[in-house]
Amino acid sequence: MTRLIGRKTGMALALAAGMGAMPALAECPDDEAMQALAGSVLAATPAPPPAVASAEDALCAQGKLVEILAKEWGAPAGYKAGLTSEPAQKAFGASAPVRGVLYADMMLEDGATVPADWGALPRFEADMVVVVADAAINEATSPQEVLAHLSAVHPFIELPDLVVDNPKALNADIITAINVGARKGVLGAAVPVEPSEAFLASLGEMQVVVTDNDGQELARAPGAAVLGHPLNAVLWLRDSGVTFREGDMVSVGSFGPLLAPRPGLTATVSYEGLAGGQKVSVTFE
Repeated sequence: MTRLIGRKTGMALALAAGMGAMPALAECPDDEAMQALAGSVLAATPAPPPAVASAEDALCAQGKLVEILAKEWGAPAGYKAGLTSEPAQKAFGASAPVRGVLYADMMLEDGATVPADWGALPRFEADMVVVVADAAINEATSPQEVLAHLSAVHPFIELPDLVVDNPKALNADIITAINVGARKGVLGAAVPVEPSEAFLASLGEMQVVVTDNDGQELARAPGAAVLGHPLNAVLWLRDSGVTFREGDMVSVGSFGPLLAPRPGLTATVSYEGLAGGQKVSVTFE
């Protein structure tokens, strides 16, 4: 499989105007605090939740964290949407998705083997990556228009790290500050994009199924579980302040629950109904 490396992208870290005169409850964590958090992330050691209490401060913290971790994991290569399903938002008390940054060197090939304890609080989830074909995607107003500006779709098992020592403390702002847990992911083979109504429909109607070594089903969800259609995640990211560039990878978010890895587990995600059915797998040791 050809390894996909996205172009380095500029990070839009400021929120749109309209916060009003009300002061934030917390300020952007200082450089020392974010350096300490990054050290814990790199050491796969649980860390105290970063002290953020507004979306603006959370994005500021995220920018500092990404700058540090990019020295180890490669330059920013795209974006990820998180909390893109209603159950995920309810689980963390959120009312909208969150966004993070993908790193150039985080992608593993289909069938990769990784330690089960690769993170402080490791998880895995059925996801999907789409690849931006050109900057005209920033003018899209519908999933159909987004599709016209994609070069590929990839099956994707994301391996996020929840990072914190108290998972019950996680909320939308803290999840944003820890860069939505971006750390690793297993990228399946590219599915060529067909700019057709049938291909667009298949993305929403496909069944995304997670199975174990014995074929036992661990999770199942339709493509529409992500914001009504996976490509709505691209529109949400753009509307949140992201400007896409050619080659950017975009993780649309989880189609089902966060799952915990365990030694000996091989997890396979199948995309039933997408271009004849696609799969991607990872083994935990």
